[in-house]
Amino acid sequence: MPKKILFFIVIFSLIFSSSAFAGVDAEVAYIFNTFSFLVCGFLVMWMAAGFCMLESGLVTSKSVSAIAAKNIGLYSIAGIMFWLVGYNLAYGIPEGGYIGSFAIWSDQSALATGYSDSSDWFFQMVFCATTASIVSGALAERIKIWPFFLFVAILTGIIYPIVMGWQWGGGWLSEAGFSDFAGSTLVHASGGAAALAGAIVLGPRLARFDNGKLIPFASSSIPLATLGTFILWLGWFGFNGGSQLALGSFDDANAIATIFINTNLAACAGVMTCAAITRLWRGKTDVIMMLNGALGGLVSITAEPLAPTPFMALIIGGVGGVLVVVGTEILSKIKIDDVVGAIPVHLFAGIWGTLAVPLTNSDTSFGIQFFGTASICIFVFTVSIIVWLTMRATMGIRLSDKAQKEGTDVVETGVIAYSIRD
Repeated sequence: MPKKILFFIVIFSLIFSSSAFAGVDAEVAYIFNTFSFLVCGFLVMWMAAGFCMLESGLVTSKSVSAIAAKNIGLYSIAGIMFWLVGYNLAYGIPEGGYIGSFAIWSDQSALATGYSDSSDWFFQMVFCATTASIVSGALAERIKIWPFFLFVAILTGIIYPIVMGWQWGGGWLSEAGFSDFAGSTLVHASGGAAALAGAIVLGPRLARFDNGKLIPFASSSIPLATLGTFILWLGWFGFNGGSQLALGSFDDANAIATIFINTNLAACAGVMTCAAITRLWRGKTDVIMMLNGALGGLVSITAEPLAPTPFMALIIGGVGGVLVVVGTEILSKIKIDDVVGAIPVHLFAGIWGTLAVPLTNSDTSFGIQFFGTASICIFVFTVSIIVWLTMRATMGIRLSDKAQKEGTDVVETGVIAYSIRD
């Protein structure tokens, strides 16, 4: 065979082989990225069970069936609304803009995107549902179910997707340099702001305060609340780890491992900080504060779980635990009834975690973090309180005193959770 022909055969073989391997690499990365979205997505979906168990354990025994109904209902509503309008409202936003289109979502999967659009929709949908779950527990035991469902539809179909688009959809906060890795503010503080608005409009449970003093209500099941916390803790690895948005490279795999470590350490610090504070302050080791301390630590690290060192993750999570204790005390002083402590855990710790990002991420600044966090919280709180006030004036949102005495299980669902009740 002539040397020139042999030379061209070798050259073409090398070119063909390089192209083939490049295609294989891209396809493998696509598979792993999509796999990461799906697995982390169903871990976050499992958090819906965690919220349900946590709330069921912390409410009184006459409100457990209603909590179950609310949680499975809100997850279903979030899925429908995020499919109908939410996804495109978040991602259909012009670059640097404020609001997207209301087009019906459709799959546009392509290898060029690096992952399946369907898997991205699922992953983002379960984040959306998490925002609504935060509201559920704070307003428990005195809100009517169907007005709550209506608010969830508005929150998951319109309010949350708008603020999501500001950052993760390439909107104006993203262009300004705001950073919220997995949603300390976008998800958690947003849910906390909506819950705060609802708690203010709804008012406290019957007989919750007497002459300005908080009257303790017995929780239905501390083991159930503890189980819910562990389920949420597990789901958070999907929440934060999946927000790396890729598993198709060596660096991505290492990043997710680092995120897991920091996420776990922040939760641990939140637990033990709350245990120590309540022991020193009140002489008792408050298990409910410990449970919420874990969640406060998790919320705090969510804005930036990759950049911190393990030691800084402990500090960030520990401060989140402090805010849970202090925030709970503040709400009691101003007579805001938050049944499960959702507002200190998600709003206060979420704000802290987002403002703390520049401590470990040099690409951000305290100024833009403060501005972005304030913008999101004010927007969600303002729109939410308008919606709550409108519903209160039209359809009513609060159960009567008589219905509260009978219990939401009897009045709202007709299903009694426990044969022996308070």
